[in-house]
Amino acid sequence: MAPLFDVPTINRLHMLSRRPGLVAGAAITGMLGCIALLSLVWTPAPPARMQIIHKLQPPLSYGLLGTDQFGRDMLSMLMVGCWNSLSVSLAAVAIGGTTGTILGLAAAARRGLFEGLLMRACDVIFSVPPILSAMVLGAFLGAGRLTAIAAIATFMIPVFARVSLASALQAWSREYVTAARGIGDSQFTISVRHVLPNVASPLIVQATIQLGLAILTEAGLSFLGLGLAPPAPTWGRMLAESQTYLSLAPWLAILPGLAIAISVLGFNLLGDGLRDLLDPREVRR
Repeated sequence: MAPLFDVPTINRLHMLSRRPGLVAGAAITGMLGCIALLSLVWTPAPPARMQIIHKLQPPLSYGLLGTDQFGRDMLSMLMVGCWNSLSVSLAAVAIGGTTGTILGLAAAARRGLFEGLLMRACDVIFSVPPILSAMVLGAFLGAGRLTAIAAIATFMIPVFARVSLASALQAWSREYVTAARGIGDSQFTISVRHVLPNVASPLIVQATIQLGLAILTEAGLSFLGLGLAPPAPTWGRMLAESQTYLSLAPWLAILPGLAIAISVLGFNLLGDGLRDLLDPREVRR
């Protein structure tokens, strides 16, 4: 009878058993993704439906997680808030990561003045907190999904630009790039065909970690009223609205606060686990 697992599968299982943080992070982020997708087709109750007669009901007394000050179902709001937080964060990291990676690869290929200007621009963006940049954007664009995505993506660009530049500079000194230049490949061809695949690992790790930061930033923007406009539920606005009822209904703050903390923890664990998994020194061990 054939063995249940072959040798490569056993090696992978052994490798995962040595990285419980990676497994835990993958489980948490996978659960968040499932909840976000489920909220698009089903929630226990319409998240915007108000039932004043059932307001401030504690968990398990009316619904699994109770109701808020307007009688809205907390579980439904948390589920839809999960989708709103993840969708804004994923869009912001995708836009900022793509733009920053392109700029970093271009700077590594061209060097000189372009590299210097890019690094100074990154320093300027880093000097402005993302909350402040969101307030400035909000004055022009108005509070909403676009403002949150633009503010978070702007802050992500220099992060990915620096990571991709540092990794690409190392790749440009390798023998395979020298060989590609020797046969007449252009800078664009070398960057796309040879450099980018070899700098993908740190970029993937950085994207995973930045997703946790993006969720935290989106919650902060929503807390200040610069995120998605009502009645769309967001974890940050749920926290802001719960301040008046902290002594009367503490679950209004505890539940969205836990959701934010667990989400950030999950992406941080996943990012740290992927960093160790993709590190050649760890692989050789």
